[in-house]
Amino acid sequence: MAKWGQGDPRWIVEEREDGTNVNNWHWTERDATSWSKGKLRELLVGIAVENEAGRCEISELKQVEGEASCSSRKGKLIFFYEWNIKLGWKGIIKESGAKHKGLIEIPNLSEENEVDDTEVNVSKKKGDGNILKDLMKTAGTAKVREALGDYLKALKTEFTMGMILPTKAMATQELTVKRKLSETTLQASSPVALGVRIPTVALHMTELFDTAIEQLYRIFTVKDLVQKFSKSPAVLEAEKGRKFQMFDGNITGEYVELIVMKWRCRNWPEGMLLFALNFVPTLGQTELQLDCKGVPVCEEENMKFCWQKQHFEEIQGLLQLITLNG
Repeated sequence: MAKWGQGDPRWIVEEREDGTNVNNWHWTERDATSWSKGKLRELLVGIAVENEAGRCEISELKQVEGEASCSSRKGKLIFFYEWNIKLGWKGIIKESGAKHKGLIEIPNLSEENEVDDTEVNVSKKKGDGNILKDLMKTAGTAKVREALGDYLKALKTEFTMGMILPTKAMATQELTVKRKLSETTLQASSPVALGVRIPTVALHMTELFDTAIEQLYRIFTVKDLVQKFSKSPAVLEAEKGRKFQMFDGNITGEYVELIVMKWRCRNWPEGMLLFALNFVPTLGQTELQLDCKGVPVCEEENMKFCWQKQHFEEIQGLLQLITLNG
């Protein structure tokens, strides 16, 4: 497969504002290298494993060499990625308090191999501490492969938002789709700027959290807590009319009301969707209700995946840590 930027220019269609890649027929490419490096760092650094003998944690991303890209042809997505990754880990033996360091090397993460078959090599600096090395080779390797799997899921969903453009066939789905579809043409408030009428759906999601309303509300409005569950820098001030950034600038928006947010991915065209979060008390728990109108049908599953994986599941993990730490 040709590497990024080396495709035959006769077959590559540059992104155009008028979206003239009719029915997604022509070959389009998007470079995922920079995005992937950030995503790999986000998913791998901080992984921790522990047993009765000791505790280890991946402390840094020492090296990430390679590239990734996504291509579209005839409405199908084709992925290319090839990475050589080196991670630094550190650990402590509980009984003696001795600290040790080592490396994790992933010499070939590529589409040629399944994630479960990806080679993961663990080494340690000279001296004692093999008990920590064994912990990283077993439980640590399993968590690393899980994180690599999460990267590939995000590459194929989060990164590819908007690559498969709505077609004329999609526009006729308003007559047959068994959902409550918007009857208005998508304008600036939608993440897809096309001069055709396309079907949209009202997105509704719920998640139950073992915490009080006040605590869950704070997680969405307090900068430090947002950064903890998103595991990335955030810029926000939860006041009406204030702008915010999450996931290291990949998500930007504005607080319309508390808590109603305008929300968009960085790789979308200008314009934002309007999300409303409602917090409902239920017997010592809080049900979070998320509603959004005007979501293109072709983006519905991607949107659900991002909210479930990057918001709900991460917040559940953060709440467990807060509970354990008192």
